[in-house]
Amino acid sequence: MYCLQWLLPVLLIPKPLNPALWFNHSVFMGFYLLSFLLERKPCTICALVFLAALFLICYSCWGNCFLYHCQDAVMPHAGHHPAIGAT
Repeated sequence: MYCLQWLLPVLLIPKPLNPALWFNHSVFMGFYLLSFLLERKPCTICALVFLAALFLICYSCWGNCFLYHCQDAVMPHAGHHPAIGAT
């Protein structure tokens, strides 16, 4: 399970708030995972644990899945906040 210390932090990298960057983020994460799997060759159990965690995160639509954007996921609003008044 030594190889999981390099795979599990990938799930904690936040998705960008700007929707225009979601595609670039998913391509980068996909290339990172592919290069990691080809270079480090993690054991089968570590790969299955990571894929199960990735599936559960993407299936639950918590908003941190880098493969696609869930339509039901709640993203924070980066625009104008009505409680802050303009002077």
